[in-house]
Amino acid sequence: MFIADIKKDFYEVVANQRVALLVAADIDGLCACKILQALFHCDQIQYTLVPVTGWQDLSTAFLEHKEQIKLLIKEDDDLGVPTYDDIFRDEDEEEEGEGSGNESDEGSEPSGKRRRFDEGAIERRIERQRAKRQWEARRREILFDYEQYEYHGTSAAMMFFELAWVLTKDTKDMLWWSIIGLTDQWVHDKIPHMKYVSDIATVQRHVSRHNHRNEDEENSLSIDCMRISFEYDLRLALYHHWSLYESICNSYYTACSFKLWTLKGQKKLQEFLADMGLPLRQVKQKFKSMDVTIKENLRDVIEESSNKYGMKDIRIQTFGVHFGFKNSFLASDMVHAAAALLESTERDENDPTDNFIKALDSLSRSNLDRLLSGIDLAKKKLIAIQQTVASCICTNIILSQGPFLYCYLMEGTPDVKLFSKPLALTLLCKYLLKAFVQSTRNKRCKLLPLIMAAPKDMEKGTVIVVGIPPESETSDKKNFFGRAFEKAAESTSSRTLHDHFDTSIIELKSEDRSKFLDALITLLS
Repeated sequence: MFIADIKKDFYEVVANQRVALLVAADIDGLCACKILQALFHCDQIQYTLVPVTGWQDLSTAFLEHKEQIKLLIKEDDDLGVPTYDDIFRDEDEEEEGEGSGNESDEGSEPSGKRRRFDEGAIERRIERQRAKRQWEARRREILFDYEQYEYHGTSAAMMFFELAWVLTKDTKDMLWWSIIGLTDQWVHDKIPHMKYVSDIATVQRHVSRHNHRNEDEENSLSIDCMRISFEYDLRLALYHHWSLYESICNSYYTACSFKLWTLKGQKKLQEFLADMGLPLRQVKQKFKSMDVTIKENLRDVIEESSNKYGMKDIRIQTFGVHFGFKNSFLASDMVHAAAALLESTERDENDPTDNFIKALDSLSRSNLDRLLSGIDLAKKKLIAIQQTVASCICTNIILSQGPFLYCYLMEGTPDVKLFSKPLALTLLCKYLLKAFVQSTRNKRCKLLPLIMAAPKDMEKGTVIVVGIPPESETSDKKNFFGRAFEKAAESTSSRTLHDHFDTSIIELKSEDRSKFLDALITLLS
């Protein structure tokens, strides 16, 4: 259903009810959940939190709680889009209907006047029918575009922060969660760059408002204070919590720009560090241990040298947070840490619900130990991604299948268990396509989308398949693979499971992989 006023049509409706809060397993969903939890706590609204990883979990959760559910907000079969007749009442037809049923007994109008009236009514009816056909054609076009492609709109966390602001119950914690939700969309490449920049500008106004409001508060310098700041920072993952060298090697932007999977790229990186005048001893130790004099103008020095090496977008608009005097994090640090906790494959950490709770806890400033453990997991994940990208490029396992590129991670590949998770595999897929575009000389291949598959469950014999659109700075991030996967599976009777909320991620029986790919090639050619 469509909601015009989120306060009136949503929050006021559920305010006096016990709420079943079903939360998807992604970082934006976690952040939206944290904001709603805070709002419910303010208004003493009872709720039940249920993590859901896909449509099956959603169905199970509904069946378990259906006896208590009075209101279900869902997408209607036809998207809730009204028809022409629902919006426009045909007033002339109603008048004519009334007139035909109430003929005057005292006599009728002259035939000439009635003829002119009939001609005018016929012209108006023809005009209305033409307008109706145009409107319905446009409606079909919009619905086709909506159903044909998958794309992301405004962050859910941002929407619920706007709700908190309208309710005048917004806090700095809620604002920080909304920033993390937006940054998740950027880190996982879900929205176009211009959408990200415009949303950053919206959030920045709220940051300025909160910082101005708290300037005179007594706790602004206390050890428990929280300060959010706008940053024009480096596109280097987790570099505040790593060494600068490791961050450069394991951040996709710099790794792809230098082509670090080649000896020439490694040499180029050494030249880059020398150009900045940074000693290897300094860049290879923890960032926090580097000389203060080097750190003071490090960002400007890196930006200046990056421009010489063609990395003109090394800096990005983002936000940082300071907890007290000691702890500081960028929004992207939080995203990487929470995602690593959410899809942890460490021993004794394979329970999805347990991982969900840990990821949710890491977003609270009272659980810094959990956040720091997530950052350690995120470092391992980024190293695994870069090593896998280098391996795929060097062994030439990315194949051109005609209308798309295809890569399959074999069983026994290092860290293959990590890539059985949707967020990790999607991130690998995006990094791999960027690296391939940088390394290939085939101009046609640079314009192709990528499909990637990895083993999902050895016992069941299933693989997880992800499709992403072609690499482009101006891309609108619309993904057409969801509908294509459905049609290919249907035409070949392949055993697939379309359970993920992202329709471009499916599970497939290993034996059906070949015929499924053949059908996709035929379909997209």
